[in-house]
Order: sequence, then C-alpha cells, then structure tokens
Amino acid sequence: MMQDLARIRAFVQVFDAGGFSAAARQHGRSKALLSKYVTDLEDYLGVRLMNRTTRKLSLTEAGEVYYREASALLQQLDDLDATITDQTSEPRGLLRVSAPRNFGESTLAPAIYEFLRAHPKVTLDLRLEDRYVDLVDEGIDVALRISTLADSALIARKIADMHVVAGGAPALIERVGRPFHPDDLRHLPCIVDVNLQGHSNWRFFEDGKTISVPVSGPVRVNSPLAAREAAAMGLGFVVLPSYLADPLVARGELVPILESYMPTGQTLQAVYPHRRHLAGKVRALIDHLVAWFEKHPVN
Repeated sequence: MMQDLARIRAFVQVFDAGGFSAAARQHGRSKALLSKYVTDLEDYLGVRLMNRTTRKLSLTEAGEVYYREASALLQQLDDLDATITDQTSEPRGLLRVSAPRNFGESTLAPAIYEFLRAHPKVTLDLRLEDRYVDLVDEGIDVALRISTLADSALIARKIADMHVVAGGAPALIERVGRPFHPDDLRHLPCIVDVNLQGHSNWRFFEDGKTISVPVSGPVRVNSPLAAREAAAMGLGFVVLPSYLADPLVARGELVPILESYMPTGQTLQAVYPHRRHLAGKVRALIDHLVAWFEKHPVN
C-alpha cells in the first residue's frame, strides 16, 4: 500500500511541477526514481497517464481523470495526518500573516508578538501592506481584514468589533461649519483615503438604509495615517477607524461628527483559504487573537 501511494504521489508531484526534473528538485528525489514510479503506475493501470516530450508534459484523457481523483485523495490523507499531528503537538513552523499596515503597526503587532512568546516554535512572516492580498497565490496562511463581509471564496472568523469615526479639526469646523447631515459633506472639504471602502463615496446609515455621499477635497491619499494628519491640520473632514481617530479625539484635535449616521457592523476578521483542515498554528493564532481583543477591545 505504501509503495502504491508513493507511485501515486510521484505522478501528482511530477505534473504539479511541470516535469520530472522540476519535481525532483522540489521534493529532493531523483529524476530516475520519479520516472520509475510513474512508469510502474502506468504499467499497473494498463494505461498511459502522461504524454512526454523533451519540451512539454501533458496528461492524457485518462491521466486527467486519474490526476483529479488522486490529488483529492492525497489531500485528504495529508489533512488526516495534519489533524492527528496538530492534536498531539504544539504549534510550530512558519506562519505567514497579512494585515493592513497602520492597524498592524499600532494595534495588531503586540497581540501577535505575545502569541510568539507563548509558542517559541512558531516563526512569523508578517506582511503589513494596504492592498488586497490573494491568500492562495501569495501563500498567506491567514489575513486580518477590517470589513463587513468576507470574500465568499474564503473562510472568515470574527476577531473583534470595529468602529469608524467621522470628524474634523476644531479650526476646520470654525472655518466651514459643522455638518449635521451626511449630505452636507458634498459641499465641504474632505480628505479621501483611497483604501477606504467606497473611496470617495462615503457610506452612512439613515432610517435603517445605507446612503452614499460623494465627497472631494484637497487631499487623496492611500494611507489612513496620512489622512489623519491632513485632517488634524484642518485640511478637511475625514473618516477613520476608531483606533486611529480616538487618540486625536481624546486630545481635542479631532471633533467627531455625524455620530448617529455612522455605519456599524464592521469587524476585524481572520480570513483564510477554504480548506478542509485548518493548520494547528493558524487555529492557535486565531484563538489567541480572539482572547486578546476580548481583553484589549478596539473602541
């Protein structure tokens, strides 16, 4: 049985790698051994699975069917092995995490570093960047995202509630007046953070319905921290996540506006690819973050 699995795995590895030489390099096995395994498998099945030329490797019709089923079988076996391993060992290995830059630097990093202190066999690749990251293509284990809905192709778990704040500097309000309805912002200077959902169409709630207000102003920037600084200098009104707005509000440098119209329901989510088995290190990190933000809520 183990020999049969070795032949099946060799076949899948060769096709995934695009050839015998590439598979040999990736998996630390000899090209001759991989070739023998695939030939033995074809002899056993009595059918050719691969068309081999010096430049190209492709699957036969039978090979396509066998590859699809064999890949699923091997994935199930790998998942089963990983499940048993996770139940009997502590988290270990490389953990690739993606998060928004400013949130990661100001709020998330301490929580994750505390996780590393508790699990010294885990190493971290933390990628802080303000762009949409394709988890599968970029090999990310888990992404921390602030949003209302998860990507339908991914699995998400809520970590904590998040809030947004609209506000302006006292000098700005003195100069242009205080908006009392979201529509008032159409004619007032605003700082547009292009990372914000909707960009220059800000979303508010009125009578249970979402309203979208187009805004414009002297600054468009792809950083909430830079948007905050522009707002603090009185250049325009701004919408910010609470973890960036609250320190300025506490110091009197930013005055909240339109509180009763602000959207709710945003959450910090841990998002990961749709897999039957969630790696133990990822599950452990998510559990840790849920517990951390229960003790350190993001107001």
